[in-house]
Amino acid sequence: MLVHDHRTIEREEVQTAGAVGVGVRWLVTRAMGAPNFAMREFEVAPGGRTPHHSHPWEHEVFVLAGGGEIHGDDGAQPIGPGTVVLVAPDEPHHFANTGAEALRFLCLIPHHD
Repeated sequence: MLVHDHRTIEREEVQTAGAVGVGVRWLVTRAMGAPNFAMREFEVAPGGRTPHHSHPWEHEVFVLAGGGEIHGDDGAQPIGPGTVVLVAPDEPHHFANTGAEALRFLCLIPHHD
């Protein structure tokens, strides 16, 4: 069993083109013993955004704090604490912080090689 405080994981700045003010902590990884899924915690600064992108795997998101929008083919939808999002495989998307505090969310993805 793995048990740790998320604050013990180093926050990395997301360097992907199009990312603005985004940090990530890899909370659960294959190297930590998770055979199927990774859990990440993202923090998006006010006015920041993740890159607009798509990929062949799904991911599940749970918003912890802050306010913002998820942008997809259907336009923008508001998100806030308690919001759950399923991004389908190959669905173009990005997250934007439209609030005055950090937008924090968990994101789970299957391992992909």
